[in-house]
Amino acid sequence: MASDFNQFVFFIEVLKSLASQPRYRKDLTEQLELFLEQHQQPADDVAQKLTRTIRKLRDCGFEIESAPHRPYVLKKSNFPVILSADQRQALYLATHLLEQMGFSQQAGQLQDICPLTEGDRPTYLQADFNPPVDYSDTKTKEIIINLQKRLETACRFTIRYRNSLGDEALWDLDRSELRLHNGSLYLFAYVPDILTQRIQKRPNIEQNVLFRIDRILSVNPSSNIHWLLSSFPTLKVQYRMTGSLSSYKPRRHNEMIIRRNVEQQYVDIETNEDCLFWFRQRILQYGANVQILTPPWLHQEIVEEHLKAAQTVQALAQTQ
Repeated sequence: MASDFNQFVFFIEVLKSLASQPRYRKDLTEQLELFLEQHQQPADDVAQKLTRTIRKLRDCGFEIESAPHRPYVLKKSNFPVILSADQRQALYLATHLLEQMGFSQQAGQLQDICPLTEGDRPTYLQADFNPPVDYSDTKTKEIIINLQKRLETACRFTIRYRNSLGDEALWDLDRSELRLHNGSLYLFAYVPDILTQRIQKRPNIEQNVLFRIDRILSVNPSSNIHWLLSSFPTLKVQYRMTGSLSSYKPRRHNEMIIRRNVEQQYVDIETNEDCLFWFRQRILQYGANVQILTPPWLHQEIVEEHLKAAQTVQALAQTQ
């Protein structure tokens, strides 16, 4: 093991550690001492080795911040990366999608990994996303940054939000996270004090609320009250897919097949959902090929939605 050790191995270990999270000099030194002992190397001058290594890494293009009483922070790497043609095409596609969704800063960070040209554009796949919000807008970026800071504290905080009707209200939020759905970014949060209509036992899925990022007016400081929940409340739903959808195979981690009948062409799925709004949207887009089995109240709501849609289509047909 000792004969296989060289300076490059030590450099890589420092980079791996800083890439995982910021490290104070004392903590990083102790970690490297253990690393050297495991490789049967002398560990008596680790602090000096670390100082020289940080200096050399900076010379190689790694932007590493440091200051007295502050941790080492790996901010950026300009070190050249060698990628295969397939990897360059995959990186080009990811960059292109981020740009079209409005995440220009994140797209630029991918570009820094490896300069890309039109020659790297995949010929087999085209993407066209036009999100309703430009997330590079100064105000929106500020909201997102503030939300990220609040989420890091894992403490309750409030936001001022304007809904689709133009009404403004202050919302007190518990467990929260940012979610990207169909090209739009949302704040998904558990609201302890919200009134629920269908389920009386708390916490329940009706207390999980979606907030569009572009409608958040302000984000207030975190409180000293830690989140009540370690995970979002969910709802167990069983539904049946028939006809052309009877061959459906679960591709979401929260879904499982509970029965399948090839002759009668149906498959029953059980799922645990934490966002009722998005689940309803997905079920409704399947049309008559999906039927909710349980809970009964959700089955009835989906039936009523289909009836409303049919009545709307019929009314439009009569006016033509």
